[in-house]
Amino acid sequence: MNKKKKLAMPDTLIIVASVVLLVAILAWIIPSGTYDYQQMDINGRTRNVAIDGTYHIIDKSEVSTTGFLGFFSVLYRGCVEAADVIFMILCCCGTFGIVVKTGAFHAGIGTILKKLKGKEILLVPIIMMVFGLGGSVFGMASEFYGFYPLIVGLGVALAYDAMFGFAIIAVGEFVGFMGATLNPYSVGIAQTIAGVELYSGTWYRAICFLVFMAISIAYVMLYGRKIRKNPSASVVLGEKNIHAFDRAELDGYTFTKKDGLVLLDVLAVLVILMIGLIKWGWDFPELCGLFLLMSMIAAAISGWSPNKWCKEFVDSAKTALWGCLLTGVAKAITVVMQDAQIMDTVIYALSNLLKNAPHALSAQFMLVVQTVINFFIPSATGQASATMPIMAQLADIIGVSRQTAVLAFQFGDGLSNIFWPTADIVIICGLGGISLQKWYKWFAPLFLILFASQAVLLGIATAIGF
Repeated sequence: MNKKKKLAMPDTLIIVASVVLLVAILAWIIPSGTYDYQQMDINGRTRNVAIDGTYHIIDKSEVSTTGFLGFFSVLYRGCVEAADVIFMILCCCGTFGIVVKTGAFHAGIGTILKKLKGKEILLVPIIMMVFGLGGSVFGMASEFYGFYPLIVGLGVALAYDAMFGFAIIAVGEFVGFMGATLNPYSVGIAQTIAGVELYSGTWYRAICFLVFMAISIAYVMLYGRKIRKNPSASVVLGEKNIHAFDRAELDGYTFTKKDGLVLLDVLAVLVILMIGLIKWGWDFPELCGLFLLMSMIAAAISGWSPNKWCKEFVDSAKTALWGCLLTGVAKAITVVMQDAQIMDTVIYALSNLLKNAPHALSAQFMLVVQTVINFFIPSATGQASATMPIMAQLADIIGVSRQTAVLAFQFGDGLSNIFWPTADIVIICGLGGISLQKWYKWFAPLFLILFASQAVLLGIATAIGF
């Protein structure tokens, strides 16, 4: 008997490229248009901010819509446009690959697991809260890219699966970013543009952060409990992850003074980085420079030669190739929209819908709008600059406070960062060796739960006059 061939799921690259094609087709249909922009000094940086009421249509003959050949060339252009992110990914993976190969992380985690003695699940809330606070307070996201291979491998080593480890870091940092308390890239910029006192309302955002993190931690731990009881319930059953390592590897390490110095090196660099991001406005160049220095110091502590550092750095960076390609292809989606100038048209159309929204659900409709817009503008600073001037004015019209409008923005921007293929999820799936379709299968229920929680918390904010 001839066995029926099982339908193969498309690779994540194919899925993302298909989205590029769909957007390229829509770019011919959606009218082109733009707002006028003005330069504003926002928290020490000059940014282009949209001017409410200035939207105007642009004839298609004046823009560059993507044709047949253009579709293929835009994939190249996406990689070029994302060159800064791609190099930063290579730098992070090369750097943290070296730190991991020194054995310091394995020795540290192995020591902690021995002390926990069967209570390893307690690591989940601890690690998730650490990453969550980094996103919530400091707006850290790409700074954690180098940790993905380690945490994904840890999930496997603890006798769970790669998705479990991936969820610990991905959900932790991005739900924390969504539940921003002092995040300068979302709350700081949005409040400044909306004319709200900087970092006011932190108490309520802190409550939101704790609610979101509690839900997320419980979801991840319940999944871990389920697959521990029934390994066949794993969403990545039968798939070998490139970052997997065995628990015996952890037990074979002994924590030494050298390991302590390497971890101190990492901690010191992260502290300096956080100060630089907030106080001096550092970005990818400084991040990469600092990480390169960190890896060299770690290698020196371990007694490596310069040649060994080069070899291990390149070998570690190679593991990020898939993630780099995904990043470039995903960036092509934004390039297509920018060429056709349809982003502002979407913002204009959605803002008009808000004017007719039922008053009792105005905040929730604003959340939906910001979530949709994040597909088109996946950058927190970019979305705030493009939408908050319009949303702040709309908030006055529809009877929602500007503070609540900022809250709707940070919710809509944050959660969909690990949902829309134009945002960070494509990058981190590549880093973690997780297919996008498997991620959606695992994350979709949690996304709906968190989205419903956002709507409830916005409703409470409206009711209490936040």
